Amino acid sequence: MGQGKLSGVKVVDLTLFLPGPMLTMMMADQGAEVVKVEPPGGDPARNMEPFEASHSVWFTNANRGKKSIVCDLKTDAGKSALWELIEGADVFVEGFRPGVMQRLGFDYAAVAARNPAIIYCSLTAFGQHGALADHPAHDMAVQALSGFLSVNDGQDGVPVVPGVASADMAGGLTALSAILMALIGRASSGRGDYIDIAMFDAILPWCVHTASSAIVGGDSPRSHEQRSLGGAAFYQVYETADNRHIVLGAREEKFVRNLLGALGHADRVEEALRPAGQQGDLIELLRSIFAQKTQGDWTHWFADKDVAFAPVLNFREAFDSAHLQDRALIVEAKGRHHIAPAIRYASEDAWLPGKVPDLGA
Repeated sequence: MGQGKLSGVKVVDLTLFLPGPMLTMMMADQGAEVVKVEPPGGDPARNMEPFEASHSVWFTNANRGKKSIVCDLKTDAGKSALWELIEGADVFVEGFRPGVMQRLGFDYAAVAARNPAIIYCSLTAFGQHGALADHPAHDMAVQALSGFLSVNDGQDGVPVVPGVASADMAGGLTALSAILMALIGRASSGRGDYIDIAMFDAILPWCVHTASSAIVGGDSPRSHEQRSLGGAAFYQVYETADNRHIVLGAREEKFVRNLLGALGHADRVEEALRPAGQQGDLIELLRSIFAQKTQGDWTHWFADKDVAFAPVLNFREAFDSAHLQDRALIVEAKGRHHIAPAIRYASEDAWLPGKVPDLGA
């Protein structure tokens, strides 16, 4: 891309899989020149099914708009090629375990010695120091060790595999924010910087609305007693007559009164305003009510009610939804489907995806 807020910014990207590639792709979507430095064989995401127009859908949606170069950093030729890229770069992003870049000769001290203005970001599970720094982990292990997985549980209290890679998301987005802040700071200071981003550190602040007691030294939250984790009637998942589900997704009093009044249970408002964990009877009442109609019936019934309600859709239904289509969030180009960037500016033309790089192209 030749246009965008980051036009003219050059990025060297050594990351693989999801959090690092997503952050550098967001930069590429805004015009940054991103060179993806891949090991022999390429990013493993290239080989993840399904495929569309010769590329993995995963790889396409995490790496469009980049260039690709293959560098075997265990060889002199590979190292020489990487140094050539670094000398003209603004940003350097790597996602190796602590110590790897130093062993290869590309730690921040070595890179900054050649390019003092570079913004160097390391993105790892647990950071460059600390008791867990050398512990191998992907998203779920980070969620497990940060406490988040403990409240990703069902009615039986047993944690389940999370459906959202929250630690990956938090790490990638925090790293992106840090890099952009550093670029703004460099504009006035002229100095580069080093950024140590840990997925663990990045996800942790997002527990403040659920784990407040634990933050100040108290007990850990228990899902069935916590307002945002299953202990409140109006922040809850309910099964419908067709074995599908709906959710009530907000506890404001106006929504409580609107729904209970419409259901003929205005006398139960006080229960819905009790602390989480003290609403079991009301939850059971609503379960019995919602079990009487199908998800579609309830969706139609709620259409003229001012209540924070939603049917639980699968991805196929979500991708086919009118809202997603109205916002043009799936873009088809050159035989490939792309999820459009969430970051869009009024001053820009309609977004078109950048080219998906062949390995080494």
